[in-house]
Amino acid sequence: MKIDLGRLFDLIAGDPQADRAVPPTGFTARLTLFTAGSMAFLAVFAMALSLATGRLADRWSAELARTSTLRISAPADQADAQLRAAITVLETTPGVAAARPLTKDEQRALLAPWFGPDLPIEDLPIPQLIEIIEEGDGYDPTGLRARLQAEVPGAVLDDHSRWRKPLVAAANRLRALGWLAIILIASSTGAMITLAAQAALAANAQVIRVMRLVGARDIYIAGAFVRRFTLRALTGAAIGTLAGMFAIWLLPSTDVAGGFLTGLGFQGLHWLWPLTIPPLAATVAFAATRAAALRTLKEQS
Repeated sequence: MKIDLGRLFDLIAGDPQADRAVPPTGFTARLTLFTAGSMAFLAVFAMALSLATGRLADRWSAELARTSTLRISAPADQADAQLRAAITVLETTPGVAAARPLTKDEQRALLAPWFGPDLPIEDLPIPQLIEIIEEGDGYDPTGLRARLQAEVPGAVLDDHSRWRKPLVAAANRLRALGWLAIILIASSTGAMITLAAQAALAANAQVIRVMRLVGARDIYIAGAFVRRFTLRALTGAAIGTLAGMFAIWLLPSTDVAGGFLTGLGFQGLHWLWPLTIPPLAATVAFAATRAAALRTLKEQS
């Protein structure tokens, strides 16, 4: 794809004679700048949402897919024996890399968000949890459940599949909704710029009529509108994008607060993605203004 540098220079430099048909200030100029800036600001957050949920889906899939949990509920006098039997079964199961009983402190930390940090684990009949780490292609859950039922009656295996699939599916849907929001933002930007261009053309109908009398062609007049509105959209989108990136940067980091919303940001090279928003806004403005200008000029002729 070749870029016509001459046409690009003409778009940036403009033609003073043709620019007389386009008001340099006024309602349409402010509307274009405000629309492009606002939509770019929202697009930054939509993009951040899409990228963050993508990372979240990948992390949930990776973390939950390679681990399982075994829960042992047994009377106090049988708990130790069933724990040893479960560890023996797991250590001899193909696909299990390691099996480790959680300590009292680890179980207390798991329950702390619901019951507080001072829960007396030792005095409560809380099941013993065993963390299972898989290797290779993993283990056969059906076969392992059959062995556990025969040798450790109080054991319940949770391979996280019922948690992993809905969570990953929800994250993927959120990612798709984020990109859909960007498409809707671009469409709304095009619609608003089209209305602004039509208003500017209608307001300057008398100037356009004079230009036609001296031989100006519609494509020449439309070019002035395209240039002005494209540059306005580019400027507004650049300001909105920088404001959005700054707002994202101000969000607390995951290390400080934890949780999903604090991870709603850009990481590494993902910070380059928002820089595509201003050129995209300019492209939308170019196409929308050109179509609106040529259509309106044809109607006015």
